[in-house]
Amino acid sequence: MSEIKRVFRVDGKPFFTLGGQSRNSSGYNRAEAETAFKALKQLRGNTLEIPVYWEQVEPVEGQFDFTSVDELLALAREYGVRLVLLWFGTWKNGNMEYAPAWVKTNPERFWRVIGPAGNPVWVLSSHCAATYEADERAFSRFMTHLHENDAQQGTVIAVQIQNEPGILGSDRDYGEAGQRMFESPVPVEIVSRLPGAEGGQVYAAWQAAGAPAGGTWGQMFGPKGGEFMTAWSIGQYIDRLAVVGRRIHNIPLYINVWLGDGGWGVAGDAYPSGGGVTQALDIFRWATPHVDLIAPDIYIAHADGYRGVCAAYARPDNPLFVPESAPFGSNAWNMFYALADYGAIGYHFFAIEHILDAEGNVNPRSQMLVDSFRCAEAAIPLLLKYQGTDRIHAVVQQEMQGGQPYEFVGWRGMVEFGYGRFQYVGMDWRHPPKGTPMLTEMGDSRGRGLIFQEDENTFYLVGASYRLHLRRKGELKEMLDAMMVSAHHQSRQAPYVSVDEGHFDADGAFVVDRRRNGDETDSGVWVEPDCGVVRVVVTR
Repeated sequence: MSEIKRVFRVDGKPFFTLGGQSRNSSGYNRAEAETAFKALKQLRGNTLEIPVYWEQVEPVEGQFDFTSVDELLALAREYGVRLVLLWFGTWKNGNMEYAPAWVKTNPERFWRVIGPAGNPVWVLSSHCAATYEADERAFSRFMTHLHENDAQQGTVIAVQIQNEPGILGSDRDYGEAGQRMFESPVPVEIVSRLPGAEGGQVYAAWQAAGAPAGGTWGQMFGPKGGEFMTAWSIGQYIDRLAVVGRRIHNIPLYINVWLGDGGWGVAGDAYPSGGGVTQALDIFRWATPHVDLIAPDIYIAHADGYRGVCAAYARPDNPLFVPESAPFGSNAWNMFYALADYGAIGYHFFAIEHILDAEGNVNPRSQMLVDSFRCAEAAIPLLLKYQGTDRIHAVVQQEMQGGQPYEFVGWRGMVEFGYGRFQYVGMDWRHPPKGTPMLTEMGDSRGRGLIFQEDENTFYLVGASYRLHLRRKGELKEMLDAMMVSAHHQSRQAPYVSVDEGHFDADGAFVVDRRRNGDETDSGVWVEPDCGVVRVVVTR
């Protein structure tokens, strides 16, 4: 069992944040923002992530306008959901797009990064004191406004500081201040931690450089020196903002990451150099002790890559939180890996507005993802209870996979994807058997979801397009006897005491909405998104 650090809390209790993130510019006005809230309600999510823009709240230096923030607070309270506000300040996706015009047009005061050829890059330099001071002043006023207008209500449960920080266009700042830092000794805070970082990519780069006891960034880390220096500089810059912000309004703070696990893998080209990517994560985490977590934005479609990212960020010093993920496709099933196998404490996807059609209904392209989020929402009490234990299991159907075995306490399980072998058996009147020409067929859907084992004989299931079969563990004769006793069941499994569809109430108690029996239970315990949580109690 691994302890899950619950960063997010509401009314003093652990809170699993589930929902979406609005598009980048949806927070500029109430009309666009409200579309995101409407989509969140269709999703049955509990939290919306939406930006606050430095250029909007301080259009003129020293003059602040938080009308847009007040509108977001009002909308969240009206819709009965929580907010995570994203501070688009010095960095947004490795550049400075959301900095105010008075910052963008004054490079002499607010230095830009200088590339290796001496060219200015469209990124503010983390080495510029004037830029930090301006961002700190604006961020402080923003946090003060939150404290004055939301400290009692707790509508905002967290703030993201910057957005995918880093440098697009260079591995580091080659300007005078950046060059001076690059040629200086690597700080002792880093050098002293390196021997204990075995297994990480920072350690590997140090070893490849000969594991020197000290030296400049290039001497200590070879070709990775520029990126690692930038990660340390940007991480410290943001950590200073976190210290100031927490003094004003002490709520969770995190940083998101544009991952560097795709493309050519070149820092500053394939991804912003200096962010908390997997290869620089140790450096970035050491630089940000006052930030609660570093959160990966996961758009990786294939399961191995997706799980690799989850494993890299689910650390004792960094609980896994997914603030951005793909709004379609494989995210509909990969997300269950994050929830079950890596203890994700919250999960969101990007561009939530896109799940709606012109009439405000869920569009067909997004239906599978929406169904997955609705399943996760139904299981939140179980996630809070069983994450980090061996009582939670991901169900994810890979390409061409017909079934998946499981080992439970006292039981063996077999998940059969789709309708399985029993097409002549209808699940119930809401879900007619596939292949019956007289009835409307259900569309194909990837098998996915979660299985929880509460005690030896009690299981909870959520998900879609799978059914679970159970057999008691034991000697061969015992299992054969059980098969003979239940031979009338096509599934050859132990009998059920009960199979119920239901939900959890506000106190976390399971409420039965519908009892299954007879034909509806003869061929395994099946789940679909509109069934809520299915509880099954079995016996010998």
